[in-house]
Amino acid sequence: MKAVRLHNFGGLEQLVYEESVPDPTPQPGEVKVRVRACALNHLDIWVRNGIPAYKTPLPHVLGSDVAGEVAEVGEGVKDLRVGEPVVLYPIVSCGKCRFCRMGRENLCNEVKVIGAHIAGGYAEYLVAPARNWLPKPPPLSWEEASAVPLVFLTAWHMLIERARLQPGEWVLVMGGSSGVGSAGIQIAKLRGALVIATAGNQAKMERARALGADAVVNHSDPEWWRQVKDLTEGDGIDVVFEHVGQAVFEPCVRLLNKGGRLVTCGATTGGTAQFDIRYLFSRELEIHGTYIGTRAELETLLKHVAGGRLKPVVDSVFDLADARKAHEKLESRDFFGKVVLRVP
Repeated sequence: MKAVRLHNFGGLEQLVYEESVPDPTPQPGEVKVRVRACALNHLDIWVRNGIPAYKTPLPHVLGSDVAGEVAEVGEGVKDLRVGEPVVLYPIVSCGKCRFCRMGRENLCNEVKVIGAHIAGGYAEYLVAPARNWLPKPPPLSWEEASAVPLVFLTAWHMLIERARLQPGEWVLVMGGSSGVGSAGIQIAKLRGALVIATAGNQAKMERARALGADAVVNHSDPEWWRQVKDLTEGDGIDVVFEHVGQAVFEPCVRLLNKGGRLVTCGATTGGTAQFDIRYLFSRELEIHGTYIGTRAELETLLKHVAGGRLKPVVDSVFDLADARKAHEKLESRDFFGKVVLRVP
């Protein structure tokens, strides 16, 4: 099969397009899928560069966000048919630990992320447990469908499960032009919240507003947080949706109103943050870390996608052979929404 593999960790040059990679074979309980599209995430860049804690085996195939058609089912699989269009829940869990028994498989003691710990979707074929495949929302193209699972699930878990977002609350979505940010804007509006998004230039600000943001500020302005404060008429923010990390964490904490919640899923600008803990206890603030989400949550949000209430945003599409160009695009930050690989 055709695939893009890593034989070593490092820069763009480590993404190697190959045309004679052995096809994976489904084991009992697994399903082999013909990949049609795979969306990129910053996780792909981090894995490509090498994350020692992940112990990613080489050679490795990246790609956590997959849409495709069932090609073959392993022994014991009865609920999927060959030719059925599907999307991927990106977490493989043990199903036995106490977190799995509670339905919190994203916290599984043996958690594996497809495309990070095990082979992913930068290939013609992918094998994963049958429970990881869910029906593709019918209205979506392959490229749009691949742009849903990881970012919408992460945003849903952050806002609905962890932050317990309520109608009418003020939400600050940092980096609203990113894949997870564009999903966050839509989920917050679906919940009935008032959304302030940030973006890095006028064009991105306009697109964030078109997605439903009630107001947008340019986070390139050193005083961006003052604009946010003014937009709430001094009240502050009830929920901060954050995935940027070090560069914005302290002002995000200061912007929280009494009883406010900050949810974070990333640290693209650095992993070390400082803030005054007196804000934390005197205002009864909450800070929540989040890690992707559960299969049940993905199943729920896919219904909103199928109904047109949530819409994936695809910025650009590259052929599988052009994976290096796709990574270059992702690293440039010159995009809005998702960068996707088409797998012809």
